Amino acid sequence: MLIEPKVLKGFRDFLPPAEITRRNLTEKIEASFRSFGFVPIDTPALEYAEILLGKGGGETEKQIYRFKDNGDRDVALRFDLTVPFARFVALHQGELAFPFKRYHIAKVWRGENTQRGRYREFTQCDFDIIGSDSPAADFEILLMIRATLLGLGTDVRIHLNHRGLFNRFLAHLGISEKSADVLRTVDKLAKVGADETGKSLACLAGDSNARKILDFINAKGSFEETLDRITELSGVCEESSRLALLRRFMLDMGSGDVFVLDPSITRGLDYYTGVVFETFLTELPDIGSICSGGRYDNLAGLYSKAKISGVGSSIGLDRMIAALESLGKLPAAATYAGTAIACLKEEQSGLYQALASRFREAGIPCEVFLEAADDGKLVRQFVLAEKKGIRWLVIPGENPLQDVLTLRDIGARQNREGLSPGEALNWIATHTGADSK
Repeated sequence: MLIEPKVLKGFRDFLPPAEITRRNLTEKIEASFRSFGFVPIDTPALEYAEILLGKGGGETEKQIYRFKDNGDRDVALRFDLTVPFARFVALHQGELAFPFKRYHIAKVWRGENTQRGRYREFTQCDFDIIGSDSPAADFEILLMIRATLLGLGTDVRIHLNHRGLFNRFLAHLGISEKSADVLRTVDKLAKVGADETGKSLACLAGDSNARKILDFINAKGSFEETLDRITELSGVCEESSRLALLRRFMLDMGSGDVFVLDPSITRGLDYYTGVVFETFLTELPDIGSICSGGRYDNLAGLYSKAKISGVGSSIGLDRMIAALESLGKLPAAATYAGTAIACLKEEQSGLYQALASRFREAGIPCEVFLEAADDGKLVRQFVLAEKKGIRWLVIPGENPLQDVLTLRDIGARQNREGLSPGEALNWIATHTGADSK
């Protein structure tokens, strides 16, 4: 009986061109992270459920993939990369140098409704600084967001707020005990609209307080004007002073126009305690935030007696790809290799591989075709090269390493004959930008 080949809803296969595009984008993101001095880590996809559920909160608990394994252990797939990172730091803090700057690019899983650029299995690109409470750490994360996304060819606006300042405002209203619910409600403002948000806030805190909260989160104007308004509503405090210092950093850096103080930004996860931020593409704001994060001073304390401050952010790779595709900025589908060696006689495969090695050593990707046609013709290999997106097909001589060869430009359907291997290398390097040796 045949099993129907199918994929779970919200999960996807990636054919080589799409996966190569993803890998190329990931490499650009990773290069940006490393340029700031961040280093990679990895953690297991599967954790004890108590690790992941300790501070997720809200909708996350309903979306987590949780089950009993063969040892009857209560386990779950990670829903983000931040909570496993907190467990990682608590377990390995004696082996780390603080402040510790890490990045982690990996898949996570959430059983949520699928939509444009959002899936149940998706890739996050996280970067964090842990072990520092300095506003300079907050700013470096914000700056990395800007640099990384600009490097992908996008123009962005980064909206930020301070959870602590909002909590002070709620304390003034006398509803601190409802702060988690209020924050989650405000976090859904962009999805459900002001009217529905107002109704939900009224149910939580009463009509009068709902109006005051809406007044707070709708404060508009320049960064400075907005900061003055929300400081007036919540009182001068260390949180407002921190936002003012961050603004100074932005202006000193000459990047002030990129950042927007937005009191409606709260982030839905419970572990955020300080500055929070979301990033929007100026050309495609409707796709939502493609990079979000914030400060989580107490997260690692769930797994360790030592209080370790942290701040970080995450780029949603799948949403980023969807956005780039909508904007027509997604790079053209990449190829498997720039060059291939045609197979004329299968018994000469060792010599073909030796010839291909010369191309690879010169920095030119090169593969060897494995099978010769029974009739000795190359039509099938021309078709294969074209289908795989290979530009150059090397047709070797009787002695592949010594005889002259023919270089076929697959796209142009043109041959250059009588070339030595070295001349072929130089031609390809000149016409593709590869370096020859």
